[in-house]
Amino acid sequence: MIVSTLGHNLSFKGMFGNPRRLVADSIERLCKVIEKKRINKPVKMILMNTVGCKNEDLKEKISFAEHCVFFLLRHLLPPHSDNEKAANYLRTSIAQNHRYIEWVTLRPDSLINDENISPYTTHPSPIHSLFNPGKTSRINVAHFISDLISNETIWAKWKGQMPVIYNKEN
Repeated sequence: MIVSTLGHNLSFKGMFGNPRRLVADSIERLCKVIEKKRINKPVKMILMNTVGCKNEDLKEKISFAEHCVFFLLRHLLPPHSDNEKAANYLRTSIAQNHRYIEWVTLRPDSLINDENISPYTTHPSPIHSLFNPGKTSRINVAHFISDLISNETIWAKWKGQMPVIYNKEN
């Protein structure tokens, strides 16, 4: 089992300095090591990503304004592009029926701190927009990751997908 929660520091150097492909290069290297080892049972990989990365397999629709913002983010902020490349590597290069690797790319929305696990929901695609974001507590992300690791039914439901997680709204 591999769980990657790598990300860029929220500083000028972290956003614009090297390594620009921290997440994508790490995921690709890990996958190549797994493929080279040829392990009998598939290795499970969880990539924590962002709701800002679209799942092109589902042809997720966004507004023109959101498309413009994500275009700018992709070209102006290296971490966003890095996240997209990492998710797309799993989605297209590893794909659905890889012999040695199974994966889930988890896409939380606006991350917040909370002390306790609270009810949350998971969805195949975003149910909020960039201009009306949902909230996701870090502790709920950690709880869902632990469920993916320990519960085969939950893993089977989301394997090869990019679920979005939100705190449950009251």
